[in-house]
Amino acid sequence: MRVVDVLVPVAVDTAYSYRAPANLSLEPGSFVGVPLGTRHATGVVWAAREAGGDNLKSVAALRDWPPLRKPLRDFVDWVARWTLAPRGMVLRMAIRAHEVLEPPAPKWGVAATGKPPARMTEARAKVLAALTRGGDPSSGPSGHLPPEGEGIVGAAAPLSSGEREAAEGRWVRVSEPKSPIPKAALAELAGCSVGVIDGLVEDGALALVELPPEKVAAGLDPDHRPPILNADQKPAADDLAARVAARTFSASLLEGVTGSGKTEVYFEAIAEALRQGRQALVLLPEIALTAQFLGRFAARFGEQPAEWHSGLTERQRQRIWSAVASGEARAVVGARSALFLPFADLGLIVVDEEHEGAYKQEDGVVYNARDMAVVRARLEQAPVVLASATPAIETRVNAQAGRYRWLRLPSRFGSASLPDIATADLKREGPPRGRWLSPKAIAGIEAALSQGEQALLFLNRRGYAPLTLCRSCGHRFECPNCAAWLVEHRFRAALVCHHCGHVEPRPKLCPECHDVDSLAACGPGVERLAEEAALIFPDARMLVLSSDFPGGIETLRRQLDAAARGEFDLIIGTQLVAKGHNFPLLTFVCVVDADVGLANADPRAAERTFQLLRQATGRAGRSEREGHALLQTWQPDHPVIQALVSGDAERFYAQETEQRHKGGLPPFGRLAAIVVSAEDKGAAEAHARALARTAHTMRAGKGWKVAPLGGPSREDEITLLGPAEAPIAVLRKRHRFRLAAKAPRSADLQGFLRALLAAAPPPRGGVRVAIDVDPQSFL
Repeated sequence: MRVVDVLVPVAVDTAYSYRAPANLSLEPGSFVGVPLGTRHATGVVWAAREAGGDNLKSVAALRDWPPLRKPLRDFVDWVARWTLAPRGMVLRMAIRAHEVLEPPAPKWGVAATGKPPARMTEARAKVLAALTRGGDPSSGPSGHLPPEGEGIVGAAAPLSSGEREAAEGRWVRVSEPKSPIPKAALAELAGCSVGVIDGLVEDGALALVELPPEKVAAGLDPDHRPPILNADQKPAADDLAARVAARTFSASLLEGVTGSGKTEVYFEAIAEALRQGRQALVLLPEIALTAQFLGRFAARFGEQPAEWHSGLTERQRQRIWSAVASGEARAVVGARSALFLPFADLGLIVVDEEHEGAYKQEDGVVYNARDMAVVRARLEQAPVVLASATPAIETRVNAQAGRYRWLRLPSRFGSASLPDIATADLKREGPPRGRWLSPKAIAGIEAALSQGEQALLFLNRRGYAPLTLCRSCGHRFECPNCAAWLVEHRFRAALVCHHCGHVEPRPKLCPECHDVDSLAACGPGVERLAEEAALIFPDARMLVLSSDFPGGIETLRRQLDAAARGEFDLIIGTQLVAKGHNFPLLTFVCVVDADVGLANADPRAAERTFQLLRQATGRAGRSEREGHALLQTWQPDHPVIQALVSGDAERFYAQETEQRHKGGLPPFGRLAAIVVSAEDKGAAEAHARALARTAHTMRAGKGWKVAPLGGPSREDEITLLGPAEAPIAVLRKRHRFRLAAKAPRSADLQGFLRALLAAAPPPRGGVRVAIDVDPQSFL
């Protein structure tokens, strides 16, 4: 009897066995419907074999979907092994089961039947004329009506003079009706309501016709508009194109200063993938980046790529998922989840801004899309390109070791040059009390605005103020669900927790001492900064950009486009504005608080601050205009600030890399975080301590051994640190304790973690244990 093992997209790691009916041709990768407990689920055949299975349930149905290819199935297995997540949850990201259960609902349009309507009105004449023209205003000679006495398709008689005047310019005579078009589009073209069209359908003059699916990124032309590359770009582009043409795995770091034209370089690799008939995937860290990127992509290839992100409707996701699986969509740009799409023939992966922390998913399956992109490319036998002006230290070390090809663009494209960077020492050159802009910052903004240029105030802090307290009794507003302060958002008149989303109105009196007008906002956010800037520059056209402003992603995209066109003089924003945007008129950038992020225990704090501030200051002077940047700081002698001012990135990277090497931290060692949480603090702490005790009583396993409790660890031993209360001790009403496993690079860290979880007491009483391999956050 033929038996198939089916993996279903639920929180289980094993595939379930089912009998394969003789009438169904089932192979690994086939989508099937199977009974799962009291319900039916869609799963994927993971293996097939001959075995006894009289007591097994049968596969209920074979889904009419392209099979999941072996490289993607292997990728699911690999991600599950690396992250210790259940395979079913990883599969869930790849197949979107709830979306592929049923085919998408059809779209309907209307077409002329040739039958004249029983009654011709002016509005009906407009509809029939517009339908005949098919929405093309350039059709036919000059776009006018035919000579007197000639009719239109479906008309009972030649138009009267009144009908002719009403329809003038709206249609042309054609030999046959055009293709059907949607009712809404036809109504807009004819300048009438949809009710007029419905009346013609009821009358028999028009018929409903199912529209063919819209093409998705199928008409991309690799030779639509080839760029003119400079002496730095050309060899890098040729190298990447040759690697795509080789149809084998390779990894390349494309490092170039801000404004050096990295996008144009990897576009040539995409062009080669298209010439090879393969597909290309571009990962971007932020959905807001895609608007400007899509325009550049369309200018190069004649059409936009498919988009994949959380903002799509269910119907759009269905259509793009199918187009990717069938090979119709030849290029996709998307957020990290696009890495799990079922490409028919993936020939290239590009990870733009590869250093960005947004590539790390912190909930559910915890993974880093940058690292997993390298894995998927290897399984697909395709090259992967990691592009950044400020690469992660892990990526640079791989390039220095020869594991990645290292391509460098040392200068900006054309005549543009990097901005000069200065500091304002807030100990001596700070603003007046209660203000946040130093005299140097104000002078820089004034100079830019006087020249008709733009200025940017960068502050990586959302809202109006990070803390609200009572001046009378000292009460601080904290989140009831988290160990965190509430952030004031003045435009919403609310206090908001940025960790769990809790919102409450800002009170007019203190809830503790009930004193009136005693509440004080402490520290600045972008809203408070905008308030100060409006007082100093009342005539400046101002734009505040923050990811939590109302209007959604489309509003944000329109605002970014408007800023790029020069419709605003002064831009105030968070890290959102530091990611890949090009504002040609922007010549001055002020980083209002350059020390944010330096004062914490995160081993990557200095690296992240350097990357963020270099990206932010790199927005200045990207065209032919000279750029300037100012860092307001309390620590002008800090190595990060000194590296930015001097422009000596190599020295900074060398120092940080040496510190990582001495500490045995990634990429020279390995880390994993174990986070134990529960609604009851005692239960969480008890289980965390039980894990620690278990680890120190475990025998060595294959590829790992544990350092003795309290003793020095050797280079080949795994050290378990903790437990300790997490910096954010309570999150969403759950108390949190952290342990950290520190291991040599050669150790089987995942093997140790699996053995630890198997040997430890099972979590009880609502206790949860989360594993984060290669953590990016230590909160």
